[in-house]
Amino acid sequence: MSDNNVSTWRQRLLYTTQTDDRSRMRAVANNLILHLHPTKVPAPALRWSYTWGLGGISATLAVLLIVTGVILMFRYDASVERAYTSIQYLETEVAFGSLIRSLHHWSANLLVVTVFLHLIRVFLTGGFKLGRATNWIIGLVLLLVVVAFNFTGYLLPWDQLAYWAITVGTSLLSYVPLVGTAVANFLLGGPEVGQTALRNFYAIHVAVLPAILILLMSYHFWKVRKDGGISQPPAQPGERIERLTTIPHLVQVEFAAAAVLILALVLWAIFVPAPLEALANPSHPPNPAKAAWYFLGLQELLLHMHPLAALLLPGLVLAAFVAIPYLDKQEDNIGYYFRSKTGKQIALLGALYAIGLVPLLVIVDEYWLDLPALLPSLPTLISNGLIPLILTLGGLAGLYWLFRTTNKASKSEALVGLFVFVVVGLILLTLIGIFFRGENMALVLPF
Repeated sequence: MSDNNVSTWRQRLLYTTQTDDRSRMRAVANNLILHLHPTKVPAPALRWSYTWGLGGISATLAVLLIVTGVILMFRYDASVERAYTSIQYLETEVAFGSLIRSLHHWSANLLVVTVFLHLIRVFLTGGFKLGRATNWIIGLVLLLVVVAFNFTGYLLPWDQLAYWAITVGTSLLSYVPLVGTAVANFLLGGPEVGQTALRNFYAIHVAVLPAILILLMSYHFWKVRKDGGISQPPAQPGERIERLTTIPHLVQVEFAAAAVLILALVLWAIFVPAPLEALANPSHPPNPAKAAWYFLGLQELLLHMHPLAALLLPGLVLAAFVAIPYLDKQEDNIGYYFRSKTGKQIALLGALYAIGLVPLLVIVDEYWLDLPALLPSLPTLISNGLIPLILTLGGLAGLYWLFRTTNKASKSEALVGLFVFVVVGLILLTLIGIFFRGENMALVLPF
């Protein structure tokens, strides 16, 4: 055989091998995508204004956090003596170290926001209906896992901001009846934040929570696929809903959103580095000593209620969120934002009530109302705990009754208004804690 024929056969064999390799890689990628997505999706589900891409954005952020977190582990030292200096070294000596840390920091904070918004979107479109209750509860658990991720990672830089935010945050746990003190002592490894606490937080952050997150996210996406994809309005008699293949239609949208998100985060991380304050000093607490920003709504409640009541209220709200699929069983409005036109009006009223009432109640309690002084014969647990808790729950029940009677809303629509009121109220309490609390946690103007 001539040299030319041998060369030709080699080229054909090489081309065939490369083609087969690419085909196998493509098949593996397609199988992975179709394991997480249904083969076809309704065309309306691809509208950006329906999902806002929040699920995909959250998944992208989680992957980015895992990648940057693994890189940071190569230079981080989880010891009280060297944690802070390892962060300084990472910021000043390691090539692109500051960028990687900033990406990790801002992605973690943004993930709390996007998962929370995704939860709101799923509720407002009734995405927990038609047999999707389990995935709704998994989504609530994922939100708690994301908050736990941020909480455990907050301590690792070992600066003043981290040390005192964790000190305040863990002190909140001690108010939980029966198990609170035990959980706080387990996390801290003792009565205060120290070496054992740093080691425990690091282990939970890099080993325990990533495993839980990956398992829950995998199940969450798989369950969406098994439930037939993203929730959509049921087809009307004689209506034909166009269904498009996931590859390439949905995949193209997801990859484009991921690319834009990563680019925006990189630019933000370049111009806004992750904060790093002075080395942690247990003997010099800042004034005010605040928890992490996502706990400031709870910290704000603690300023107005007995700690037990302040923790019981969000616990009851969380339990109500878990029960939502069993409270709102009207399935013909799945896929419609706010359920109906009346639901939109009720949601707007709920938001306006929250914007008007929550700041007003904060101001009244701050400057005028003092229940323990008005009821000195009662224990503080009752005067500043049980009574405000009952009044708050009664107010929520009254608001629901108002929506049902005065506004002629259905049960499903009234629940939308109540949900919006609670969510807006939580956001307002968090903003007050961030911007309007100054020295000694007194109300101040932020400018």
